[in-house]
Amino acid sequence: MRYMFLIYSQETPGGPTPDTVTELMAGHRAVMTEAAAKGVLRGLDPLKDTSTATTVRTRNGESLITDGPFAETKEQLAGYYIIECANLDEAIGWARKIPTTCKGEDGCIEIRPIVEIPKPT
Repeated sequence: MRYMFLIYSQETPGGPTPDTVTELMAGHRAVMTEAAAKGVLRGLDPLKDTSTATTVRTRNGESLITDGPFAETKEQLAGYYIIECANLDEAIGWARKIPTTCKGEDGCIEIRPIVEIPKPT
């Protein structure tokens, strides 16, 4: 089963320090390399800051378009991995390896199974 790992961290004014970026990239590179070597990596991408987000809501049949993310939260969705896992226990093992920018702060990896939908022919 494919699982999506949603990476939540805190955006800070000016962004993380160069040393923090280097450390995080090395951590992500290690996870990517290991998952690719095991043949289970299905996709991954970082996301731009929430200041670049646009949200489309539908109310009473009308679309309302606003700048910013869907919800105001302490943590922001920073990126994701999609990894093929045998079960949730294996997915939790991968989530423990994924670094976030919240060193010493609260950050989280949300694990969600992906519904397999047949592709149209």
